[in-house]
Amino acid sequence: MSDTQWETLSNQTVAVAGVLYFLALLVHLAEWAALRQPAATRELVAAGAGAPEAEQAAVVPAEGESHRVAFLGRLGFLLTCLACVAHLVSLVGRGMAADPNRVPWGNMYEFTLSGTFVVTLLYVVLYRRFNLAWMGPLVVCFVVSTLMVAVIWLHDSVAPLTEALNSPWLVIHVVSAVIATGAFTIGGIASIMFLVRARADRKAAAAGREVSGWLARVPQPDALDRLAYRVHAFAFPVWTFAVLITGPIWAHEAWSRYWNWDPKEVWAFITWVVYAGYLHARATAGWKGRRAAMLALVGLATLWFNFIGINYFSTTSQHSYAAERIVDSTVGSTVDSTVDSTVDSSVDSSTDVGTADPR
Repeated sequence: MSDTQWETLSNQTVAVAGVLYFLALLVHLAEWAALRQPAATRELVAAGAGAPEAEQAAVVPAEGESHRVAFLGRLGFLLTCLACVAHLVSLVGRGMAADPNRVPWGNMYEFTLSGTFVVTLLYVVLYRRFNLAWMGPLVVCFVVSTLMVAVIWLHDSVAPLTEALNSPWLVIHVVSAVIATGAFTIGGIASIMFLVRARADRKAAAAGREVSGWLARVPQPDALDRLAYRVHAFAFPVWTFAVLITGPIWAHEAWSRYWNWDPKEVWAFITWVVYAGYLHARATAGWKGRRAAMLALVGLATLWFNFIGINYFSTTSQHSYAAERIVDSTVGSTVDSTVDSTVDSSVDSSTDVGTADPR
């Protein structure tokens, strides 16, 4: 296959992955809708054995609903797995489309494709280990929204790596950073759902009832708190390796300095400090529950601002490779226009001199 065909394949499979993610989201939303019982049914369930036989018989169809919910959950997960495969093919196509072939991390579009792929991959891998069926709609919604942003605003044509990126440290640094980003995102989703479930539990306890609907499938707050801590504890050493070890080494190789006070470097360190504070507070001060979840979400906000936002709010970052290419092309076109206009004016002048009346 030619480079153009590989790039076309990558663009097409990104579109396929987006459609599959969107279908998975719709299926999961249908699953959530099926979990919402009518008020009359909840009253019959609460009535228990004291209800008349006719009323108890009205509760029986709920068992059929459980099979429908299970089917929709499995279908949503299957569509997510297929989307993950298409997502991987799109990344391979981006790398194969370059001349010479390279890893697909040459600009922000490719970084975003990689980051969202790792989020999906971690969800699929950990699905059975931590019983993450409840997380499906949240993960898919996040991934499809981020992909939409990448395709609409970040898309860039395949190009050779810039001189700063053309290094073996690219693979080591970016792989560790992307893995940590995906894990922090999964941990952040768990922290968000901890806050939602804890609030629902308080409201249900005040009303003297139990949590119902789709929130009933979400684990208890204590389980969510433990899940968030485990995922963050895994991601933090990986992020440390990416930001404080491989990053400075690569910076020294590319720019002859280990630390340049580049905006992306600074925000990566801020993210590291926030997550270090999160783990330290849990280990020493006994921070759990709401305070830990809020601190984890602060870390998630700094993480994704550093990942995407810094490229829009900073014009001095040496990590804004896509912007550099745009500037280079603009400068090149300006120079070409200037040269062309100069040549044209010179030719016109010569023509005027040659055709002038000698006397």
